[in-house]
Amino acid sequence: MKQELLEERKKRMEELLADPAFVPMKLKELAILLDVPKEQRGELKEVMDALVEEGKAGISKKGKYGKPEAFSLTGVFSGTARGFGFVTVEGWSEDVFIPPDQTGGALNGDTVRIVTEDGRRGKRTEGTVIKVLKRANEELVGYFQKNRNFGFVVPDNQKIGCDVFIPQGKDMGAVTGHKVVVRITDFKDGKQNPEGKVVEILGHVNDPGVDILSVVRAYDLPEKFPEAVMAQVEREIPDQVPEKDKAGRLDLRNLQMVTIDGEDAKDLDDAVSLTKETDGDRVRYRLGVHIADVSHYVTEGSALDQEALRRGTSVYLVDRVIPMLPHRLSNGICSLNEGEDRLALSCLMEFDGAGRLLSHRIAETVIRVDRRMSYTEVNRIITDRDEKTEEKYRELAPMFFLMKELADILRKNRMKRGAVDFDFPESKIILDEKGKPVEIRPYERNAATRLIEDFMLAANETVAEDYFWQEAPFLYRTHDVPDPEKMRSLAMFINNFGYTVRFQNGEIHPKELQKLLEKIEGTQEEALLSRLVLRSMKQAKYTVINSGHFGLAAKYYTHFTSPIRRYPDLQIHRIIKENLRGGLSGKRAAHYERLLPAVAVQTSALERRADEAERETEKLKKCQYMSRFVGEEFDGVISGVAGWGFYVELPNTVEGLVRIADLRDDYYIFDEKSLELKGEMTRRTFRLGQKVRVQVTGTDRFSRTVDFAWVGDSPAKQEE
Repeated sequence: MKQELLEERKKRMEELLADPAFVPMKLKELAILLDVPKEQRGELKEVMDALVEEGKAGISKKGKYGKPEAFSLTGVFSGTARGFGFVTVEGWSEDVFIPPDQTGGALNGDTVRIVTEDGRRGKRTEGTVIKVLKRANEELVGYFQKNRNFGFVVPDNQKIGCDVFIPQGKDMGAVTGHKVVVRITDFKDGKQNPEGKVVEILGHVNDPGVDILSVVRAYDLPEKFPEAVMAQVEREIPDQVPEKDKAGRLDLRNLQMVTIDGEDAKDLDDAVSLTKETDGDRVRYRLGVHIADVSHYVTEGSALDQEALRRGTSVYLVDRVIPMLPHRLSNGICSLNEGEDRLALSCLMEFDGAGRLLSHRIAETVIRVDRRMSYTEVNRIITDRDEKTEEKYRELAPMFFLMKELADILRKNRMKRGAVDFDFPESKIILDEKGKPVEIRPYERNAATRLIEDFMLAANETVAEDYFWQEAPFLYRTHDVPDPEKMRSLAMFINNFGYTVRFQNGEIHPKELQKLLEKIEGTQEEALLSRLVLRSMKQAKYTVINSGHFGLAAKYYTHFTSPIRRYPDLQIHRIIKENLRGGLSGKRAAHYERLLPAVAVQTSALERRADEAERETEKLKKCQYMSRFVGEEFDGVISGVAGWGFYVELPNTVEGLVRIADLRDDYYIFDEKSLELKGEMTRRTFRLGQKVRVQVTGTDRFSRTVDFAWVGDSPAKQEE
């Protein structure tokens, strides 16, 4: 009888909540409305709590019940090692702070429903997780520790602020020190640790390769291609291009062209050619950017295509590449190998002497690369004027000088319109045969890498503008205008260093940021301000609407030049080829319009996953490398300042933390506005860009961090 009454009241309550006129009420008011006797209000509360749990009702901090959307917000939870977290809500400029006892069992990456303290937008608004809508962590990778009757796993991901309890008999025989994959069987409610079972033992933490394998599993990176994919490769992918596949294509095999890549590159998907004609004052550069025609082999809807979309991009880890396509394509028939006939999609551009694009043609072609060149060799020719290298490539050297000539013009034009060019050194990590890091050095760009960048940018812009004006369904690479609030904060901060940027109608033009970067070049604060500019900008992404690329100051931009390693490039190649072969019919255009939005969202997310995994493997190898230098001193530059200390970057790109607790000479206070630590008595300051000398005091392979102790100012700082 009681159960029937509860069901009846639940049904009645659902009807009330569905009424647009319903307003939030406290339990007492609901009881009066539903004619519930005072002694039965506890049962009514059961009904209401069940509706809240099912997501059919919401409850405010003041105990009022109403529609779920009346009090709650939906967002993504970001955890921290200390247990608290933040929820990012779309449309909100600030994240919502979630205290450790209000997480509701949410883990990093979970989609959650929250209620806020006051329901208003505002800085440092606090909230409570009332329901986890979607779990992001069915499985975790971590370090197993065995106790007498149970075990637990410490997650590798520092944003997971709790261990996972492993009951007896659920550990697969793992022992302390094993890296394992654990499947969570009960997420609990945040008051107890999640419970799980070990489903795979990756190996001991000290075994070679286990560190990178842990990252691969943690980010759910695909290691092997499915059998259906490999069967298609074996059945359909040739080792050489058949003559029938060359028919009907523009034949460019007599055109002098080269690939220019790093020495260890294996997937060569872009080649370049260049000629110059001069007739009096009239100058014409004819630049060809020739991209492997991957879409000829990876057809829409095939097993290969579905797997490529699932991967989204190739992932370049320190000791391995996880390719988007099987090696038979990426290193074989789709790699523009020297002396081999290959199918390509070429963007043929004609520029005048001032670098203005006069005309272009996009065509299906057959090409043959004359030489495979490296950035180092080309740079020796065009920058070092090394006679021996020039002689070795004497038939190609004139074209390389011509390439530098045109690239300089194109880059000058790009800078003139306001493109922002960041030149942070990337890390080159050298490993031995056991995967142990033996050397880390910055990987600097040179004139050869820049000219290839310039030519690829030109092709990407040309293709994007062409298809924008054709009004064809397309994927663009967009970079939105920075958030005005972040730009104003940046402007206030750089004012402390005597620099200014101008705003127009509340927005900033990229040219202003470019001018700022030019002014700070070579100064002590260059590293600091460059990083702050980068952090103040939004993240580039793939979209179906062309909204321009802020960082490049480009009205039209796409990714056309790497279909071997990026799915969006492969996708637009299909559209381009279909268009070249007679245009997109209304039916096919509608097909792509339905397909592309999901592709844009998925590939943007997979790109971010790849970037994070790549950063993690770099961090762990840098941590391993620096463990050899505990006790040694180095000069570095302060790269970040926070309330808990400051980060120092060494010349080899390794970054470590000097904790505020270890600064014993004074009591330091963090000034958030100027981003510096100030000593109360000595007035000593630690600020971004400052040169310091540090000692390596330790490394933590679990958190992948390096600890420094401040020794004093670096000799370079003392000389200033």
